[in-house]
Amino acid sequence: MLERSLIAAGLIVLGVVGYLVVRRLQLRRLQTDGSAAVPGLEEFVGGIPAILYFTTPDCVPCKTVQRPAVDRVRGEYEDSLQIIEVDANARPDVAAHWRVLSVPTTFILDRSGAPQHVNHGVTREKQLRKQIADVAAD
Repeated sequence: MLERSLIAAGLIVLGVVGYLVVRRLQLRRLQTDGSAAVPGLEEFVGGIPAILYFTTPDCVPCKTVQRPAVDRVRGEYEDSLQIIEVDANARPDVAAHWRVLSVPTTFILDRSGAPQHVNHGVTREKQLRKQIADVAAD
């Protein structure tokens, strides 16, 4: 019994480590200098951190949890944070470039437009604030 528990724990640890490695590789692949040429960042204004928010019109968690969290964070930061919302159904090329497989997905972009954090699924307001503070401190 102990042996099976250790195997299960080991598999869980490997899964978490694997996820973190894949997420880090995704961010590294997306980091670029010319944000204007990056699909989805046409509206990006340099010098201000941003949340790049992927959603769809029929995404219930996006409407009920993610959008209110993003709106509250937007209200807190006002002009020192930009929100770039992308409809993944209307812009599948942009979603493919950013390797978005599900919505909601949010990226926290630094002042130059380089992604520093990625969140797959619903991300609470507290986590978004923490990530934005991390990016704004740089």
